[in-house]
Amino acid sequence: MSKYLVVNSEVLPEVFEKVIEVKELIRTNRVKDVTEAVKLVGMSRSTFYKYRDHVFALKEGIKGQKATISIVIIDKAGTLSNILDNIAKYGGNIYTINQDIPINGAAYINITLDMSGLTIEIRELIDILSKLDNIIKVDLVAVE
Repeated sequence: MSKYLVVNSEVLPEVFEKVIEVKELIRTNRVKDVTEAVKLVGMSRSTFYKYRDHVFALKEGIKGQKATISIVIIDKAGTLSNILDNIAKYGGNIYTINQDIPINGAAYINITLDMSGLTIEIRELIDILSKLDNIIKVDLVAVE
């Protein structure tokens, strides 16, 4: 089970701030690619890729916090419906769903949801989703 912490960045190595900075440069289209972004902030691509899925900026004061999760599923009827039912069961409100065409029996899904109504923590929801039938992998991609 993943464990998420809120930590003051002043006590963390500078690399974590740089990862956030690279992600922001990419998100806002101020750079053309990861290579350009890491050069701008002064870090290696390998370091960025090592931490990118594990470091997120927490923006306080936002009423409706959003999370984006990435899910890899086995392509079976009802799997997406089961995922959505579980998100709704725990108070999540879906903003967007993007599902790729299944390749070799697996499909990739990205879901952005409003976490403000969740009755459980996002890490608990991810653990619940990861234990559902036909789920290969669930990752937290971003939190805002």
